[in-house]
Amino acid sequence: MTGDHRPGGQPRVVVTGIGVKSPAGNGIEEVYAALLAARSTAAVVPRLVEQGVPVQFACLVPPFDTTAYISRREARQIDRTTELVLCAAVDALREAALPDGLPPDRVGVQIGTGVGGLPSMEATALDHGAKPMGMPVHTVPRTMANSPACRIAMRYGFQGTCMTYSTACASGTTAIGEAARRIRHGELDVAVAGGVDAPVTTIIVSSFARLRALSTRHSAPGLASRPFDADRDGFVMGEGAAVLVLERMDAARARGARIYGEVTGYAATCDAFHIVAPHADGEAASRCMTLAVADAGLSPADIGHINAHGTSTVLNDRAEATAIDRCFGGQSPPVTAVKGVTGHLVGGSGALEAALALVCAARGVVPPVANLAGGPEAALVDAVIGEPRAVAHTHVLSNSFGFGGQNACLVLTPTRDELPCEPW
Repeated sequence: MTGDHRPGGQPRVVVTGIGVKSPAGNGIEEVYAALLAARSTAAVVPRLVEQGVPVQFACLVPPFDTTAYISRREARQIDRTTELVLCAAVDALREAALPDGLPPDRVGVQIGTGVGGLPSMEATALDHGAKPMGMPVHTVPRTMANSPACRIAMRYGFQGTCMTYSTACASGTTAIGEAARRIRHGELDVAVAGGVDAPVTTIIVSSFARLRALSTRHSAPGLASRPFDADRDGFVMGEGAAVLVLERMDAARARGARIYGEVTGYAATCDAFHIVAPHADGEAASRCMTLAVADAGLSPADIGHINAHGTSTVLNDRAEATAIDRCFGGQSPPVTAVKGVTGHLVGGSGALEAALALVCAARGVVPPVANLAGGPEAALVDAVIGEPRAVAHTHVLSNSFGFGGQNACLVLTPTRDELPCEPW
């Protein structure tokens, strides 16, 4: 594609701001450095130990000064989920430096979350379930799944479409893709889009452990998340948020904005097979990739690398490897997977991974998969092992596959003439 519009006249959609609050750091450069070093962030969580949770390690966001973002009054009204995404949104919007005077009804907010306000509901039930008359006054706004999106809109007075998407582990990816569509179709000029979850709690972690979805590598948490590795035994729970500012390319160029790159393709499909297991043949996931690539006006051969969903569970990694092999006809481009470093941020994972995929594509580097020694799935998809790999500065495919068979894929394209590439 050339110019500011897609074939057919739709505006091209670019990324002009990124904000992250993740286990690997509270800025995109910190997270990028951790990925290149394949440095796992999994560690024992004292509160999980105290509560006797079956799996007692996870990936948590390192402490940061929330008072720089949120007043004490507002802090009493929101939960951890909203706190993380609101702070990430503030960072993204500061970086985007949108001009004053934008029509508020042309700016929207699209946020994905897998578990929403469930952590706050859990805490409230445990602390006040036996004394309902003492229920905290802010219980409802703290537990509403749409609170994260609404708080961002309220902070900035954005009056365009304000939506919350819940497609399990694909939620953040879905939110970005749907936001890009709304800009393409003329409903919005700017969208604040991303994903968040804060699921490191007693009931949520215990429930996933009961499903045997979590790694039980208690003696070495830092080695537990190992996407596509032959010795993988489950994912590591994480928390975090990532937010991207999307806008029309013509408007971004006109104001001289820094442009990370473009959201060129998006698709979503459903396995319609099982509530917590992917279909082994990978057909619907492969079709999702194919549709996203086609939406970008590309062929599979144009994809420079893949940022895989890569949960580190036996079934999911096997199904994804099969799907990639199917989509790319046995000619997989290099593959990386972020969750070896960050753990699984559930609804926040796809947004963080999309942001990182775009930065890596712009710099022509594919980070190695943390803790990956090898295995049949790794070989099938050409997973990057040990050291970063240099690739062409070109299109990247970012995959997200969630419980319920919810598949969402993005194609992202760096805008090389507008993003200086740093050495790695």
